[in-house]
Parts: sequence; structure tokens; C-alpha cells
Amino acid sequence: MDFTYKNTSVYFSCKGKGSAVVLLHGFLENSTMWSKIVEVLQKKHKVICVDLLGHGKTGNLGYIHTMDEQANMVKAILNHLKLRKYIIVGHSMGGYIALSIAKLYPKNIKGLCLMNSTFLPDSKVKKQHRNRAILAVKQNYKTFIKVSIPMLFSEENALKLKKEMNGIIKEALKMTPQGIVAALEGMKIREDYSFILEKKQFPILMILGKQDPVLDYNTLKNQTKNKPIQVVNFSGGHMSHVENIQDLICTLLTFIKNCKKT
Repeated sequence: MDFTYKNTSVYFSCKGKGSAVVLLHGFLENSTMWSKIVEVLQKKHKVICVDLLGHGKTGNLGYIHTMDEQANMVKAILNHLKLRKYIIVGHSMGGYIALSIAKLYPKNIKGLCLMNSTFLPDSKVKKQHRNRAILAVKQNYKTFIKVSIPMLFSEENALKLKKEMNGIIKEALKMTPQGIVAALEGMKIREDYSFILEKKQFPILMILGKQDPVLDYNTLKNQTKNKPIQVVNFSGGHMSHVENIQDLICTLLTFIKNCKKT
């Protein structure tokens, strides 16, 4: 379905009936990444997937797509669907946007799952990496995509899941350089969301990949020490929805069930 946000066309899907679950994809991805998960969740839940700004079938809004702008766009769709309470699952960049929604609209959140994502902002070094990535995109965005996506998998899975990886690359190549740069710029300036951990306003689940080449596993673990948060560790890298799909589905089903009890 198409929705208009600030004169920009936004694509989303809404399937199933029941309590609402919102799935937000990561950088260089789109809502198709959730297809196997939607197939299961829609049997008992209303599942909303959104192509974020500059990704999939959704247009670009500007040179920078901040996490707050993305969050307000998603919220506009949820308001359009007349949804008051929902569980949000965000992968990587989608996790940052989920955190922004939780910051801006905490009373609407029934549960929050960060999948291969973090509460922390970019470090100085990470911001430098983002700047280099922006230059690479401007020089040749197709090469940037083809190089970047294999680096999201653990070494073992990068070889084992070649077909799936090529499918992700194919989808990413549909993006424009502007959409890629706008996302990089937005992630680079995102804020520290650690304060959300302290508030205990809703259940939080953090899914980590032990071989994540993007986010340091030990740093992620340290974020959650002595915090009221559930942590689940998978064996793979940054792409849990591909590398650990069955474990992920089971974990999400359990989390959603527990959120419904609160």
C-alpha cells in the first residue's frame, strides 16, 4: 500500500489480524527482508512492514533522513491505520528508528526488540567510517553495495548463504545514491538512546550475533549489564533474519507472547 508523507510516497504492508507488530528493516534493506517472518506472525497478529525513507519503494525526503524523521514517518502510518499500541522490532538502522519512536511516543509502545542494533550513538571512529562510506557511495554506489553487504555476514555464513546474499544485493541495487547517503548521514548524527534502558516503560529484547562484524558483541553485552532487558545470543553475524532465521522466529514469537501479558 502507498501512503503520502510530506509529499513523499511511502510503501507499507499490513497483513493479518490481532495485536499489532511493526517490523522495521535495516540500512540497504527493505520490507521484503521480513517475508518469512511475516508468513508466521500474520497467523495471529497484524503485521506492519514499512519501506523506510530512501529504501525499497519509498522515496527520498531530503539530503539527511534523521532517525526522528523516519520515526515520525512510521508513526504517521500507524496513526493512519488507527493503531494505538504496538510491538516494534527493528533490525540495525531499523532499531535506531524504533528507539526514536520509543523516545517520542513511549505510551504507544507495548514492547521493543532491537535486532543486531544498539542504544549507543556512533563513536568518533564510526562517524569517520560513515564519512568514508558517503564518499564511496558518491563515487560508485553499486560497488559500495556489492562490497558492503557480504561484510554483514559472519565469514562462515558469507560462503554458505551466497544465494541469499545475492538476493539482498539485488534489492539494494534498486536504491538511489541519494537514499543511501541520506541514511548514512542520519545514522551518523543519531543520539544516545541509553536512557530508554533505565525507564522500564515496556519489555525490551536485544538480539545479538556473536560473530557480528558490524557491532562489537562484547560492547553490546556491556550495554545490558544490570539492566531490565532480555538478551538473546545467536551464533551468526549481523543478519540474524538470514543467518539464524528459525531461532529468530521462535524468539520473536515468545517475546510477542510475553508482551501481550504485560
